[in-house]
Amino acid sequence: MTPANSASTILIAALIIITLGYIASCVLWPFKACRTCHGEGKFRSPFLRAIRLCGACKSTGLRPRAGLKAWNAYRRLHRKNRRNR
Repeated sequence: MTPANSASTILIAALIIITLGYIASCVLWPFKACRTCHGEGKFRSPFLRAIRLCGACKSTGLRPRAGLKAWNAYRRLHRKNRRNR
C-alpha cells in the first residue's frame, strides 16, 4: 500500500464514522432548541411583563435538526414516487 492509499482509506473511514455518529445523534435527539426563543416557546417583554408566544417554533421550543429535515424530505419523495406507480 502506498502512503496516498492509506491516507485516503483513513479519510474515508473517518467520514463514515462521523456520518454514522451524526445519524445516531439524530435518531436519539431529532429536535434542537429553537434559536429564536432559546427553547422556551415564549418571550417576556422587559417593560410590560407580557408574554408573547414564539412564532418560529409555534411555541413548542423545539426545531427539527438538519438530519431530520433531510429524512422527512426523503420519506415524502419516496411516498410520492410509490403512489405514482
